Amino acid sequence: WHDFRTLCDYNKRVGVALEVGADLPSAAAIDRWLGEPVKAAILPTSVFLTNKKGFPVLSRLHQRLVCRLLKLEVQVVVWGAPRHGEKPLGSYLQYLEHLGQHRPPPSAYELFARGYEDYLQSPLQPLMDNLESQTYEVFEKDPIKYSQYQQAIYKCLLDRVPEEEKETNVQVVMVLGAGRGPLVNAALRAARQAARRVRVYAVEKNPNAVVTLESWQYEEWGAQVTVVARDMRGWRAPEGADLVVSELLGSFGDNELSPECLDGAQHCLKADGVSIPCSYTSFLAPISSSKLYNEVRGCRERDRDPEAQFEMPYVVRLHNFHQLAPPQPCFSFHHPKPDPAQDNGRFRLLSFRVGVNTVLHGFAGYFETTLYGDITLSIRPETHSPGMFSWFPIFFPIKQPLAVRAGEEVSVAFWRCATPKKVWYEWAVTAPACSALHNPTGRSYTIGL
Repeated sequence: WHDFRTLCDYNKRVGVALEVGADLPSAAAIDRWLGEPVKAAILPTSVFLTNKKGFPVLSRLHQRLVCRLLKLEVQVVVWGAPRHGEKPLGSYLQYLEHLGQHRPPPSAYELFARGYEDYLQSPLQPLMDNLESQTYEVFEKDPIKYSQYQQAIYKCLLDRVPEEEKETNVQVVMVLGAGRGPLVNAALRAARQAARRVRVYAVEKNPNAVVTLESWQYEEWGAQVTVVARDMRGWRAPEGADLVVSELLGSFGDNELSPECLDGAQHCLKADGVSIPCSYTSFLAPISSSKLYNEVRGCRERDRDPEAQFEMPYVVRLHNFHQLAPPQPCFSFHHPKPDPAQDNGRFRLLSFRVGVNTVLHGFAGYFETTLYGDITLSIRPETHSPGMFSWFPIFFPIKQPLAVRAGEEVSVAFWRCATPKKVWYEWAVTAPACSALHNPTGRSYTIGL
């Protein structure tokens, strides 16, 4: 199949029809095929069992497979001589319709992501570009993220202010990158929940969002909140903060420049001050996906290098793909920064053992963050915060698909390069064969400071 699609130069019109036999292959082999552009599933009548009433049914394993195929919107072809009932193929059709209707209901995340499957988006650059109102609105609807932040601030306030000081001790909370105010509201709710006193600074550089913050301050918050229309890195705070709170994380953790922003604002924090989040780690996993490879290939633009689209990451709701191995940790950052002199450049060499013959098309990126104590947020599949939809994964493509044999190791070298003006990633596959270095010197993609 791989040779065939390669001869056809990955033409979008070439797809796979899978014939499903009575004996299914291993789970790993099924996962691998579901990462391919499957257009149809052929079900011979011989794979159907007969229930007590004489109707055709499928085994549990076959049912599970058909439901996964239906998620990819494949056509089902029933093939062979009818072996059940009077109607030639009607009873099979009825059963398959029944299966389609009785699939488990979609999760909140799946409902939110509907229509975005395998759709490439450019990662946001909130430092260079002021976000639009609509973008804020989408993120503010997340039911999980802000309740986790509230819980983190609540625990922090209880740890910092003993019961006997709750009337006299006023904690200074700085919300850095306040947007339209959801974190300010989370901080005020946490203070009420903990019965502790706070004074809040809402620091935001986007003039469009500041308008909203000022109207909140005028109508709801009052003197308890001070709105500061400044970039946090250049602001001289009138007093030290006990707690700084921010939501500057991107799909790959540090890709919206949270480390640079928080380092630039570290002078606002008291010596014993706390940052929420206090740490975050990005993760990478090798993936195979004809669909995504073709989507990236289609992003070619006339006025730039013909392969530039392969040298930048994309935020994407991964759908028609196969992950070749579990994700591994890539870059980690801690706040407040233990050593202010250390720069934010990073390098990692990661190796993944692959269990099936397959093709590598790129790497999926995720992140986990510790807000405070045991309060975390994660988009890594193994630990994904249930119901949270603020972040889709990120995808780093490679220019040339790479065939990988079962048992081989895929190794990738990943750099985070930082200068005073910009940050960018570079990456290269080093095993089982070497790829070109992608995005050297940030020639195709940088994140502006």
